[in-house]
Amino acid sequence: MIRLSYDRGTILIRGGRVPNAYWDSRLNAYRALAVYYSDIVDYLKRSRIDFSDNVLDLVPCPVFSSTVQLRDYQEDALNAWLKAGKRGVIVLPTGAGKTIVALRAISILGEPTLVIVPTLDLMDQWRSQLAGEFKIKIGSYGGGVHELEPITVATYDTAYLRAEELGNRFTFVIFDEVHHLPAPGYANIGEMLVAPYRMGLTATYEREDGLHSELDRLVGGKIFELTIGELAGEHLSDFVLEKIVVELTPEEKEEYEKAYKIYLDYLASANISLKSPKDFRKLVMRSGRDPRAREALLARHRARVIALNASSKLKVLGDILRKHAGERILIFTEYNDLVHAISRRFLIPSITHRTPKNERVENLDKFRRGKYNIIVTSKVLDEGVDVPEASVGIILSGTGSKREFVQRLGRILRKKENKSAVLYEIVTKATPEVAISRRRRTALEA
Repeated sequence: MIRLSYDRGTILIRGGRVPNAYWDSRLNAYRALAVYYSDIVDYLKRSRIDFSDNVLDLVPCPVFSSTVQLRDYQEDALNAWLKAGKRGVIVLPTGAGKTIVALRAISILGEPTLVIVPTLDLMDQWRSQLAGEFKIKIGSYGGGVHELEPITVATYDTAYLRAEELGNRFTFVIFDEVHHLPAPGYANIGEMLVAPYRMGLTATYEREDGLHSELDRLVGGKIFELTIGELAGEHLSDFVLEKIVVELTPEEKEEYEKAYKIYLDYLASANISLKSPKDFRKLVMRSGRDPRAREALLARHRARVIALNASSKLKVLGDILRKHAGERILIFTEYNDLVHAISRRFLIPSITHRTPKNERVENLDKFRRGKYNIIVTSKVLDEGVDVPEASVGIILSGTGSKREFVQRLGRILRKKENKSAVLYEIVTKATPEVAISRRRRTALEA
């Protein structure tokens, strides 16, 4: 008889060999990553091989009751996941209710559930929604707290550090913002959990490094997707994208061209061609041993800062704010310095990663209640944080990331009666910012 047991994120197999296992001579047994647990059990059952299973040590679980109602497309997403064997990634735009689908899945399965999220803010947000829906105590693993409950929410960082102890306690795992999971290190979380039922949630499936291919193995691959364009109008607000091109002042242009020339001259002298993000990463690594490469990258950064922070952008911003006076507006920038400059000039509350949590919560609450109509922020609101609805978004500076663009657009797309959303991009003429804008807009070409 084959005997299965759990050991620090792996399955020990004694008495025979199974697929995906390797020999551990120290224990005189076969060993497999925990992610293959359900495959091993299925193999043994199909092969009619007798086995004893001592892998699971589940958190005691009550009966979950839920009254959550799904929209038709959310029902379609859930059914696709169920049909795929209760595994796979659901791709829906920001604001389309991915969490609601997960709540319904938890209710249907009634199994011990681990939810993994990228930030402490998201952990608090999920715990609040789960407690409100199921009326039970929700556990948390993150921020120095380690409380295990039938439904537990953990950050990716803590789940990575504690994967061995969490590995056999749950049969259902939900990876929120699942595009984080294939990152080096975090992938170990998926490998060290035995949970046979897995759901990934994201607004953007693909990663620029191509590692999203690992999600097939870790979660089950993409099984359902709807784009912003497919949901706009009926379930999300219709929207308008408006690009406004500004010019550098003569002084800014001189500084920009001087800095960018240093960068381009180095690429030419070193015969370097940058055709992909991978090529640029190689250049960054090269800068560690080549002082000229380091100087070139610093010059590129100076040029980028000048382009993204062009002074004429603030004049255009003022015009937009006057045009949309009284509406709810989110302003997105790349750099904290520009956030603070806008905050001071227009007397607008700001949120950056340095903003204390209590102040951030207070600002968002006042925005929700209408005491504040405008908030300016850097990247801190791009992912996951529950931001009150707005109808106008202004990208003053950003990257070419499709994910960042989709998340920022999603912030203004919650359905509003007889009201279209508008997203402004303010870009600087004759700089790489024009190509950056073009690249991120490809996220809408599906």
